[in-house]
Amino acid sequence: MLNESAQPELTKTVSGRDVAQAGALCYRRNENGGVEILFVGSRRNGRWGIPKGHVEGGEVSSAAALREAFEEAGVSGVVDKTVFGTFSYRKDTSPNQYHVAVHLLKVSRIADKFPEKGVRKTRWFPLETALREAAQPGLRLLLSSIRSTNL
Repeated sequence: MLNESAQPELTKTVSGRDVAQAGALCYRRNENGGVEILFVGSRRNGRWGIPKGHVEGGEVSSAAALREAFEEAGVSGVVDKTVFGTFSYRKDTSPNQYHVAVHLLKVSRIADKFPEKGVRKTRWFPLETALREAAQPGLRLLLSSIRSTNL
């Protein structure tokens, strides 16, 4: 976990210019035991990031992270209910500030069909490459903290 104290799950979207989101840091181990991270390409600019999106009314952030991982990347698995860390970003096309509660998701299944298959690219990256490819600085910081965890 990135922060010393356990963070509660987010349960709603904050109104106004601050928007709560949930994201899934999807990972697996390759045949050599190395950690690989799944990224999705942004629909707007193609930059690499994690599956993320709005938390629906009444939904906890871990459930939203699992839902977004399937919708955007077609993956499912075991999601950690504890928030691994958070980061914030702004979209080029929006005045809003987005705050993402990130959950680890150990991928066990990849679907052939999923809602955004035709509009998003997905790619597995070794952890060190993912650190360089991540679009948001806050996401890079979270990725760097994975090295000290026992996934």
